Amino acid sequence: MRRRNHHRWLWNRASMVGIFLGFFLLLLPVPDRSFAGPPYVTDDPETVDYRHWELYLASQAAHDKDGWAGTGPHVEVNYGVWPNVQLHLIAPMAFVLPQDGTGQYGYGDTEVGVKVRFIQEGDWRPMVGTFPLLELPSGNSQNGLGSGLVQAFLPLWFQKSIGSWQTYGGGYWINPGSGNKNYGFVGSQVQRDLF
Repeated sequence: MRRRNHHRWLWNRASMVGIFLGFFLLLLPVPDRSFAGPPYVTDDPETVDYRHWELYLASQAAHDKDGWAGTGPHVEVNYGVWPNVQLHLIAPMAFVLPQDGTGQYGYGDTEVGVKVRFIQEGDWRPMVGTFPLLELPSGNSQNGLGSGLVQAFLPLWFQKSIGSWQTYGGGYWINPGSGNKNYGFVGSQVQRDLF
């Protein structure tokens, strides 16, 4: 029986890895469409232009001592509902590949948010905004595809451009649940326009 479970575990893991790799192989023919931006944890205060849309198809994965987890793929939609205000949605297909146990694949927790830019960038003044996010418990937490609780991220983002260089970064996670802790988060990036 143990050997049979091991084969099932290997098959589930191979199936999940195949789905994940297949998704990335679909992206290979279009490398000129791969630009920096979402899905990074660090963000900027820049909003989508008024009455414009952004649509991203992406994937994220993380590995630790317990195994692999991530999205494959997720769809991100942003819409400029007012000047300096955008609505945000991420609808993910989630996967978990535990070190010991059966892999799972299904709909994960839905992310919704509103980004608001309230200070415009000046000669010496940085652009400043906030992007509160809610992780809604839409994934099956018993299968490891969601947290089972509403989580909130309350960031304050700063951005400053100097010539062709740009830097941005800033957040606070409210992470309810037994054994979970709220925590601060600081991230930053520097980029340069080459063309």
